[in-house]
Amino acid sequence: MRNLGNRKLKIKNEKLEMIVEKMTKSIFTLFTVYYAFFTLVDAGSVRATVNTVEVVKGNPVQLRIKATGGSATFPKILMVADAPVVGRSTNSSQNYTMMNGTFKSEKITTQVIQFVPEHDMTIPSYTVIISGTEYKTDPIGIKVVKSSAPTSQKNALFSLQMQANKTKVMVGESFMVIVYFSLKNGVRLSQEVQYTKPEFPGFTAVDVEEKNAYIKGNYQVQEVRYILTAQKEGKATITPAKAKIGLPDRSRRDIFGMTFGTKWSQTASNSLEIEVLPQAQESDLIGKFKVNTTIDTQEVKANKPVNLTVKIEGKGNLENFEFPKYEIDGVTVYSDEAKVDTNIVDGALHSIYSKTFVFISDTDFTIPARNFSMLTLEDKTLKALHVNSYAIKIKSSHNEAGIAKRDHTKGMVQTNMSQAVQTKEVIVEKEVEVKSVAWWMLIAAFALGALFMFAVKELPKFKSKKTNPYKEDGALKILYAHMSEGPEIEAMVRKLYAKKNGDKSVKIDKKELKELVERFL
Repeated sequence: MRNLGNRKLKIKNEKLEMIVEKMTKSIFTLFTVYYAFFTLVDAGSVRATVNTVEVVKGNPVQLRIKATGGSATFPKILMVADAPVVGRSTNSSQNYTMMNGTFKSEKITTQVIQFVPEHDMTIPSYTVIISGTEYKTDPIGIKVVKSSAPTSQKNALFSLQMQANKTKVMVGESFMVIVYFSLKNGVRLSQEVQYTKPEFPGFTAVDVEEKNAYIKGNYQVQEVRYILTAQKEGKATITPAKAKIGLPDRSRRDIFGMTFGTKWSQTASNSLEIEVLPQAQESDLIGKFKVNTTIDTQEVKANKPVNLTVKIEGKGNLENFEFPKYEIDGVTVYSDEAKVDTNIVDGALHSIYSKTFVFISDTDFTIPARNFSMLTLEDKTLKALHVNSYAIKIKSSHNEAGIAKRDHTKGMVQTNMSQAVQTKEVIVEKEVEVKSVAWWMLIAAFALGALFMFAVKELPKFKSKKTNPYKEDGALKILYAHMSEGPEIEAMVRKLYAKKNGDKSVKIDKKELKELVERFL
């Protein structure tokens, strides 16, 4: 009986040691993941931007230098070219993200420098050191212009005036309308300004988000800009803009002598007469543009993406332009929303249009060429803009190449081919020496076990907050990596891409989606 008791004790001790060992390994793995999560840092980068590249003389420009990566050391900037620095601030933040199952941590530090240029200038390149590595910013050109705002009426508290950079345009041609709101320096408002924009009958109008503000003489000037495109020929009238400002009512005072209440004053701008002429020739665009296209690859594995970016830029308006869709048999195509940036350069309207297309296929295909017309304003001639055609070759998979090689090679052993590893369970019996388990091992095992169970319980919650695998976006990320493992997976990925691209006719079977996702969880 005593030997039997010792044998049972040996088995229990052995099992306990195995449990402690497993828990220790699990905790070590969790700590490794935790460490990787909080220490993995992206490669550094530096970027310099300004709030405007065209500034009214006497007004400040803000230069922002953004350093991303680790700890950043900025140069001491006392002058920007020949303009003295009049203000400076620095802020930083730490970002943690998880992308495609990889945890990333990055520190972002931004320095904002304010200066007042007196003439056209170029902001030089600056060197920022991030975690011991030097990074340089790109130079930026600044243009100093005179204010185009009309002179306000003498001693007026505020005023509204409207101007157009053109009063005679063709159908389809775009131009800029600017409303100038001028408020006398030192005027204290009790309420926000109530602004009513003009009406533009016969035109499509796009509000320019960038608001240009500056000081001119004794007034603070705020520009409100609109891009207008003529829709029909004839004479059109743009109605006045209106504004109301609330001033403290000095006739009303409380028992302490403080004013209360608001006295409203209002004003309106002038109207504008625009003559719209018939278009000289039918065209897709009016202006002077050039096209640039970039493609990341023309040879790719089956069901891997090919990215094509189309960029159009130049003089004119691209706000209403829509690049024609690509429809290719057997190829899944989706695209992002077009990005359009519009601004005024040397008094003329300039636009940059950018759109990216993604193509996915398991066989060779060709991205067709695209052509559209452009009517130039200088000589009224019709020109063609061309987007090249691209032949895309789909590379055979590694497995297919291996099978083909074996089919054409007889009586030879291919030593450079990976071999499948067969495993089998082997049970080895051995006699284990009886050892007593120290009390501290039991306490450590309990503590580690509790920590392990807590981590196992909480880690899925953390992960679920990041990406829900059963929602369409999360499922797309999971299934995309396994497209080649079955036709049903490929079909589901194509449906998810199509729906993400805005195809409302696509229906997703939630039960089927869940079953496919659970294969890889």
